[in-house]
Amino acid sequence: MERAAKRELVSTLNGVFNNTSVVVVAHYAGLTVADMQKLRGQMKQVGATVKVAKNSLAKIALEGTDVASISGLMKGPTLIAYSSDPVAAAKVAVDFAKGNDKLVILGGAMGATALNVDGVKALATLPSLDELRAKLVGLVQAPATKIAQLSTAPAAKLARVFGAYAKTGEAA
Repeated sequence: MERAAKRELVSTLNGVFNNTSVVVVAHYAGLTVADMQKLRGQMKQVGATVKVAKNSLAKIALEGTDVASISGLMKGPTLIAYSSDPVAAAKVAVDFAKGNDKLVILGGAMGATALNVDGVKALATLPSLDELRAKLVGLVQAPATKIAQLSTAPAAKLARVFGAYAKTGEAA
């Protein structure tokens, strides 16, 4: 790799580390190309990305960022998974690691907070940003639906009462 390409990679990674919500670091030794493609595909579906970068270049890119605490994890064959959604990368990485023992999660960072393996797993159990939005919309819509039901209920009850009186009046 030429020096200019290295500089470009470092600046790209530095931008990634400055602009993402969560970064997950894992060992990938023994994963096949098909497994890596599957992992990349799953990450892409949720808006996350997986990168394999030379550890020394990744450490240089980490300098001066909020997630600099993960530089100690950059040993051996490591991959970096990141996303703007604080849960997406962690969720996919943990789920993939459950099905494939060759992907070993080392830790990560969420903003300036360093995460150990348990921290990444705990983060993966949280609902994603989209799921939270859906729940919020459901909570907001529920009271409006109930108000509409309550406002129409008295009229419906009155109509039934009048209908019942009309039927008794016809019967008599």
